[in-house]
Amino acid sequence: MLAHAARFVGRTLRGEWYGIVVDPLRQLRRRGPAALLLAFVACAGVIFFHAIAQHPTGAAAVRLLGGVQGDLPLWLALLRTPVSLYVPALDLPVWAGITQLFLAFALAELALGRRRTLLIAYASTLAGTLTVRVMLAMGPGWWGLGLPPEVGHVLDTGPSAAVVGLFTYLSVVRRAPIVFTLTGGSMVLESIAKPNLAGREHLIAVAAAIVLGLLHERAHRRRQAPAPICGRAGGMTGDLSSAPTERSRPERQT
Repeated sequence: MLAHAARFVGRTLRGEWYGIVVDPLRQLRRRGPAALLLAFVACAGVIFFHAIAQHPTGAAAVRLLGGVQGDLPLWLALLRTPVSLYVPALDLPVWAGITQLFLAFALAELALGRRRTLLIAYASTLAGTLTVRVMLAMGPGWWGLGLPPEVGHVLDTGPSAAVVGLFTYLSVVRRAPIVFTLTGGSMVLESIAKPNLAGREHLIAVAAAIVLGLLHERAHRRRQAPAPICGRAGGMTGDLSSAPTERSRPERQT
C-alpha cells in the first residue's frame, strides 16, 4: 500500500515537474528572453508604483490610478482594475511578492501564451472585485457571505489575486494536483486564519481560475474529438469497402 502511494506521488511529481517547469524552460530556451515580456512588465510596474507610493503625493496618485475599493462607482472600479494589477498591497513585503509575481507570469506566459496569460490574470482579479461588490450589497449575515459597509473602504488585493489565479489555472490545465492543493489549500488556510477581504478575494480568484481551466479543457476535448463520417443518406457509416462499384456490378444480358 505504501509502495503504491509512493509510486503514485513520484509519478505525479515527475509529471508536474515536466508540465509546469521543464516544458516552460524549453520554451524559454527556444524563444529567448522576449518570451518573458509580461513577467518583466508586471515586476517593473509593481516596483514603480511601490517606489512612488513611499511619498504622500505619490501614494495619493497611486490610489487614484489603481486603488480599487468596493464603494467606488462600478465604472471607476472597472477603469482602475487593469492598473491595480501593478499596485502592491502596502502592508505586505513587496520583494517577496515580486518573486511570486515573476514566477506566476513567467511560467504562465511560457506555458499558455501571452494573450491567455493576460486574460486569466485580469479575469481572476475582476472576479474578486465584482464578487466583493455583491457581498457588500448583501450586507452582514447571509451565512457569513455578506460584508459590512465599512469593508467597502478597504483596498483590493492588487496583483496577488492574479498570481493565485495563474497558478491555479496552470495546475488545472496541466493536471497538477499537488500544485493545485498547495495553491488552493493555502488560500483556504489564509481565509480561516485571517478572515479579511484579501482572503475572500483570493478564494474567488481560485474559483474563477478553476472554472476557466475546466472550460478550456472541455473545449480542448471537443476540438480533439474525431468528426463523424456521414453517408449519402446523412447517417453514420462505417466501412464503405463493401459498397458496389461500377466494375463490381453485374453486366446486363443482351
